Amino acid sequence: MPDATVATIEESPQPPPRRRRLKRSERLALIVGVFILLPIALVWVYPFIWVFSSSLKSNSEIFGSLNPFTSTLHLDNYVRAWREADMGRYLLNTIFVTGMSIVISVTVNALLGYVLGRYTFPGKKVIYGLLALVVFLPQGYTVIPIFDLIDSLGLSGSLWGITLAEAGGVSVIVVLLFAGYFAQLPKELEEAATMDGAGFLRIFAQVYLPLAKPVLATAVILQFMHAWNDFLLPLVLTLSQPDLRTLAVGIYSLQNQYFSDWGMMSAASTIALLPIIIVFIVLQKYFIESFSGAVKG
Repeated sequence: MPDATVATIEESPQPPPRRRRLKRSERLALIVGVFILLPIALVWVYPFIWVFSSSLKSNSEIFGSLNPFTSTLHLDNYVRAWREADMGRYLLNTIFVTGMSIVISVTVNALLGYVLGRYTFPGKKVIYGLLALVVFLPQGYTVIPIFDLIDSLGLSGSLWGITLAEAGGVSVIVVLLFAGYFAQLPKELEEAATMDGAGFLRIFAQVYLPLAKPVLATAVILQFMHAWNDFLLPLVLTLSQPDLRTLAVGIYSLQNQYFSDWGMMSAASTIALLPIIIVFIVLQKYFIESFSGAVKG
C-alpha cells in the first residue's frame, strides 16, 4: 500500500507554474512602450502595405485615395511584371548570384576568421587595423576597381562576374565574429585532430566549423540580405548586359520603360520583397539566436 501511494503521488500531474504578476511600475512601462512603439511600427510598415496594395490597383486607383483596399483586384499587374518587365529572369539571376555568393563569402570569411582566431603570426594586429578601416570605406570608392578586376578576369559578361563581385568584399563583422568564436574554443581539439593525422583544412572543416553554427548562421543571413538587396555593383556590371540584371536593377530600369505604370512597378517590387520577407519570417528565430550565440562565444 505505501508503494502504491508513493507511485500515485509521483504519477499525479504537477500543477502548472503560476505566472508572476507584473508590478505596477512594470505594467506602466509596458503600456508606455506599446504606445510609443506601435505608432513607429505602423509608420515603418505602411510603405510595404502601400506597395502591396498598389500592386493590385490601376493607376487611377493608386493616386485617387489613400485607402489601401480596393474592390477590384488587378492581378494582371503581376502577369505583366513577370512577362513584359522580365521579372522572372531577374529573379532567377538574383537567386543564382545570392546563392553562390553565400557559398564563396561564408567560406572565405570563415577561413580568415579561423586563421586570425587560432594562430599567432607577425602582422596580425596590422590586419585587424586594416579590417577596422574597411568598415569606414564607402562602397562607391570600390566600384571602379572591382569593375576593372572583373573585366580583367573576363567575367564582365556573365553572372559569375556579378557573383564574384558580391562575394569578394570581406565582411568585417563576420570575420571578427568568426575570429572571436574560434579563439575561445579549446586548443585540445586541434591537438587531438593533429595526432589523428588531420591537416589544416580538415581540422577547420570537420572540427571547428561545425562548432561555429551560431556565427555560421549569422554569416549566411547577412550575406543573403546584402546580395539580394544590393543595387550599385549589379547596376555597374550590367549596364551593357540587360539580361544579367538582378531584381533591384530590373525594378530601377522600369522607370524608363514603364514610368507611368505604377501598378506594374508595385507588382515588380512586391515580387522582389516577398522572398526576403518570407526568409526573414522563417529564420528570425535563428537570426536572433545566431547573434546572441556569436556574442556569447
